[in-house]
Amino acid sequence: MIKFEREQKVFDIAGVKIGGQPGEYPTVLIGSIFYEKHSLVQDPNKGIFDQTQAEVQIKALEELSNKTGNPFILDAVGITVDAFIKYIDFIANVTKAPFLVDGPSADVRIPAIKHAFEIGLDDRAIYNSIDYNVKENEISTLKEIGVKSSVILAFNPQNVWPEGRLEILRGVPDKIGLLEAATKAGVNKPLIDTAVLDVPSIGLALDAITLVKNEVGLPAGCATSNAITTWKKVKREFSSTGYDACTASAGVMTLTAGANFLLYGPIELANRVFPACAMADALIAYAGRRSGIKPKVSTHPLFKIFR
Repeated sequence: MIKFEREQKVFDIAGVKIGGQPGEYPTVLIGSIFYEKHSLVQDPNKGIFDQTQAEVQIKALEELSNKTGNPFILDAVGITVDAFIKYIDFIANVTKAPFLVDGPSADVRIPAIKHAFEIGLDDRAIYNSIDYNVKENEISTLKEIGVKSSVILAFNPQNVWPEGRLEILRGVPDKIGLLEAATKAGVNKPLIDTAVLDVPSIGLALDAITLVKNEVGLPAGCATSNAITTWKKVKREFSSTGYDACTASAGVMTLTAGANFLLYGPIELANRVFPACAMADALIAYAGRRSGIKPKVSTHPLFKIFR
């Protein structure tokens, strides 16, 4: 199993520990809610949704997290500011979990995370994301609001190989590095997303996770769901069973690359992903003992799923 030579950062976000060597802390599993075409959303522009069903889905996540030991973060997706504010208010009332403020542009994300801070959720709200399109006004506004945690999307359109992800983090000619941009924005808990574009690119993103953790020691992961949920052929030729197997397998492969977090897609997929990832976490932790790595929390899947 992987052991990184570089010291690994660990961040505490509203009680969720994220980072470290594989086997020290459970992988944080991030599921999307209120996403495009989510069945419980009736009007994505106004933020009208089935609150009863949304609470059921979140409570199911909490139960899976308790059973497996894997913490969870909600990926809250909103396409308008008005909708996002309603989503954030709802999340604040039904769970204590951290959440991503995930919108299509800074024009949506910035007012949404500002609202989260205004109602006292500054320790739970994670900006998603700072990427190669980041502008100075976005950086300065994040600093003004006081945002401390953000996803850093390490996609480099000029170099799609794993090394390109590292380049965009450190900086390329005539372009500020994303880590420097995050520092200027006041972010001190960056989470590196190594950017999945399609199914074949999952392998590149996994290599990039290992590379990033070796080079900068920051928590890293990726969104395998970006590819699997749009993979029409697997749904067409292998039915829902094949799709579920691929969803879980992609998650497990991400963990074996050393990931600290996984964006696994729609919240409804949690019952497929949590058991598979908990098993992988337990196996990684058990093998890590040979390298002197031990779980640092008593709720690690190693202590929960085999007993």
